[in-house]
Amino acid sequence: MTNPFVGNWTYRSFNNDPDITKAPNDLLFGEGTIVIVEQSTTELSGTIGGPGWSLDLRGSFGYGSPMQVRFQGKGVVSGEEWIYDYIGWLVPVWPNSTDRLEVPAIVGSVVRTIPHSGDGGSTHPAGVVASFYAVRAG
Repeated sequence: MTNPFVGNWTYRSFNNDPDITKAPNDLLFGEGTIVIVEQSTTELSGTIGGPGWSLDLRGSFGYGSPMQVRFQGKGVVSGEEWIYDYIGWLVPVWPNSTDRLEVPAIVGSVVRTIPHSGDGGSTHPAGVVASFYAVRAG
């Protein structure tokens, strides 16, 4: 069986804010590209990154309905360590979908594991949680 997580994904995450009046762009937490490779029958690695940042991913996946993936992303960005944890589920294929229109997707949650500084010297605290989705690219 081919591992459905292996490949390139377009990633976006959003702050979990219930204020319906906020524009979607105001909720954006992060965006970038995920590249996943298979290390073994249960382990995955890869990268996640965008302009100005990149993290190395190490993690695993589990079979089930839906399948699950879990990563920790680590890297040095602008001279300081960033660590994020990700958990996601492969969205099941709809039985009445048109194969050419349904793009594989992962939905999940990400947490900032350690604090890091932000623009203007502000601190981005640990423990901030956002929701994410990733769609297969190409």
